Amino acid sequence: MFVATLDGIFKYPDIPEEYEPYVQFKATIEKREVKDGDDLAILSISGTDSHHVLFLDSYNNIREIEKELKDADAKINHTTLKIIGGHLWVCLLSKIG
Repeated sequence: MFVATLDGIFKYPDIPEEYEPYVQFKATIEKREVKDGDDLAILSISGTDSHHVLFLDSYNNIREIEKELKDADAKINHTTLKIIGGHLWVCLLSKIG
């Protein structure tokens, strides 16, 4: 199993160019249009040159993210889990508030 480590959390317009193909790929899979206000977490997958993109507004809890990564044969590291968990709460609060 691979380990997923946080590379960064970005608003869409601030995403580094190197991640753009991964963002577009994930948007295609989720059948969504990428918007300027989207919060994205970019994870580096150990032992590969690949990255995993999370559109944070697509998740209701951290378990959904863990399941998605498990299905991709990856596990999120503890520090990344805590950081994304905090940002996920902010996204969820903005949906209801």
